Amino acid sequence: MATLSLSRFCRLALPVAAAILLVTPATAKHHHRHKRHLPPAGQSAAPAPQTPAATAVPGSRPQDMENSADRSGRDKSRIDSNDDFLNQDKSHPKWDARPPRSKSARSAPRTQSEPQTPDVVPTPPQRPTELEPEPPETGPQPSEKPEPPGEEKMLPDPRSADMPADKMPAEETACRERLKALGIRFEEHKAEHDAEIGCSIPYPIILKTLGKSIGISPGAELNCQMAEAAARFMAEIVQPTAKAELGADLKSIDQGSAFVCRPRHGTRKLSEHAFGNALDIAGFTLSDGRKIEVGPTPPEKDAKFLDAVRKAACGPFKTVLGPGADPDHALHFHLDLEPRRHGGTFCQ
Repeated sequence: MATLSLSRFCRLALPVAAAILLVTPATAKHHHRHKRHLPPAGQSAAPAPQTPAATAVPGSRPQDMENSADRSGRDKSRIDSNDDFLNQDKSHPKWDARPPRSKSARSAPRTQSEPQTPDVVPTPPQRPTELEPEPPETGPQPSEKPEPPGEEKMLPDPRSADMPADKMPAEETACRERLKALGIRFEEHKAEHDAEIGCSIPYPIILKTLGKSIGISPGAELNCQMAEAAARFMAEIVQPTAKAELGADLKSIDQGSAFVCRPRHGTRKLSEHAFGNALDIAGFTLSDGRKIEVGPTPPEKDAKFLDAVRKAACGPFKTVLGPGADPDHALHFHLDLEPRRHGGTFCQ
């Protein structure tokens, strides 16, 4: 009896187990089909669609209920047969045609395929050698800028080589004796010599007065011959002219320049000032305090006096220049003893 019961149990259990095995894959597929996909982290889930509110369904009639029951029974049997067919199909797995991948291949991350290197790498053509640029043709060079007149060498003058001797010459000693006899005060000064420019005064003196009653301001450095000519001219010509034209004695003169180591303006020839051989007179002071200034348009009385002095100077001096001669002499008389041919003079 017990043996019979065990064999009957086995016959009943086997179909049940087979049914369970067939139902399980279908259930898993059903759950996979309806599995909800969750959004990735950091992304908000899409809002669930709102279910419309339940609406009232009218009750079915008895005949309709019977017809629907018959249809539902037929549909259910059709669905069960379809599920049985699907389960049978899934119970027989198909072999994958692809060869199985090795474990290392499955674990290795996917990488992009590296490009294959060709056997022969093409070499780019060499860049042609750049030719050195040819130097530009030499154009005409500008002429050298001429040096300013002041920097050019002066024209030679024989007096530039004059140097003092160990003993003062006799003519220099005699000149000094004449100055003392006229009552002129003076001081000896060391020799002046500039070999580069050419200025030279071997035996200069500083003239302090032009006689016993005529002064000079400031003191003038001159050679002795020019100092004597200036002193005699003031005492013998200017003093009596001032008394006649202005009614007063000459007290002193204002000198503009005496020795200056420079060339003539705008030339390469040395000025007579470079040898202490010229004196510039800018004005006269009378005994009553009046000042007569040399200029282009002096007062009428002053102009008469100045014209007389200017005319009288041409003779005792070899060069006389003043207002109207050139712009450089518009405010003074220039008097010098420049040696000229045949004792000639130049007066303007």
